[in-house]
Amino acid sequence: MAAVHAESAWPERAWSEAEFAALLASPGTVALGDARAVLLGRIAGGEAEVLMLATRPAERRRGLARGLLAAFAARAAAAGADRILLEVAEDNGPARALYDGLGWVLVGRRAGYYRRAGGAPAAALVLARRAGDADAATSRTGHGKSS
Repeated sequence: MAAVHAESAWPERAWSEAEFAALLASPGTVALGDARAVLLGRIAGGEAEVLMLATRPAERRRGLARGLLAAFAARAAAAGADRILLEVAEDNGPARALYDGLGWVLVGRRAGYYRRAGGAPAAALVLARRAGDADAATSRTGHGKSS
């Protein structure tokens, strides 16, 4: 998981093995994926959160991230979560395009959240969607292949 995240980190510091181990030991944590793409999330009460979603650069635009988001949404809904949240850097155009295409909606903005080496910090956009939304695995055009 840490290796995939390190290769795909946007654009700064990847999480360490110790950080992943601590998160994986936490109650409600869900890890999905393989050596190509990974998702780490947490389900607690009526909400779920995507903590990290990473795809190796050579594996992008093959539907892997889309599939992981759909699998996490299904797991969250089955566990009783009504809503899923995630944060994305405002300057991460590819990720924002993926989430927009899947119908995630902006619910908040955290100014200066992501530190950038040698530059101004980037805002975090807080996005949400319903956990039981059947459209999670397909784009608004219905073809389901663009992550």
